[in-house]
Amino acid sequence: MSNSRVELPVLEPEVVPCCPPLTSAELSEADAVRMAAMFKALGDPVRLRLFSKVASHQGGEACVCDIQDVGVSQPTVSHHLKKLREAGLLTSERRGTWVYYRVEPSVLAGLAQLLDLNR
Repeated sequence: MSNSRVELPVLEPEVVPCCPPLTSAELSEADAVRMAAMFKALGDPVRLRLFSKVASHQGGEACVCDIQDVGVSQPTVSHHLKKLREAGLLTSERRGTWVYYRVEPSVLAGLAQLLDLNR
């Protein structure tokens, strides 16, 4: 029996932006509802800071213990993270007693493409 290891390639999730740029076509009603929910969730300064902390965290994910210093109580942080998850901006995974958050891969690409005025 051999102790050799086989390294498997890391597969990156496929990033599929939701919508065409605002200057190229009208948004469908469904896309407008979806994007409005995301922008509404990001319209709160605490949520925007939390989203930024997760997005910029080393490794692309952050433990709630590493991002909760945004000037509000822990239950309020949990409420804001829940709103970001419900809007489809973050995903979460419980590991032991901590919850780790990651930006949904297609979210930043979708927001960027929607707002790209150069297309």
